[in-house]
Amino acid sequence: MEYIAYLHKNRKSDFGVSFPDFPGCVTAGKTLEEARRMAVEALTLHIEGMMEDGESIPEASILDALANDPAMKGAVAFLVNVDVAEKAGRFNITARKSQMEEIDRRAKKEGMTRSAYMVASALTGAKENRSARASSRT
Repeated sequence: MEYIAYLHKNRKSDFGVSFPDFPGCVTAGKTLEEARRMAVEALTLHIEGMMEDGESIPEASILDALANDPAMKGAVAFLVNVDVAEKAGRFNITARKSQMEEIDRRAKKEGMTRSAYMVASALTGAKENRSARASSRT
């Protein structure tokens, strides 16, 4: 996800960063590069905290929508890309023992866990099935 950040600098301060989509999420850095790194870290932690609290994550604003934002006065807008992983969930499946052993063999061959292999196989299979159905319609 990419979110807009505002970079501010006063004569006697570090480079400050704020996020119009996340009021209260701010950070700073002594250099531009440090401010950029800190922006990614601050926003990632902020979003993870919101997810843990069950809060909804806002859609990213677009620059045109923020053109008249007073907080943007004197600031430089830049994009911060955050990669926040979804929480994993568990579910049980029922399979014959020989099927689980075969899945484990294939997963090991691919260097994956059983769960990762099954998810990847299911998602790949779903894409292939959709493609096959679409091809048969034309």
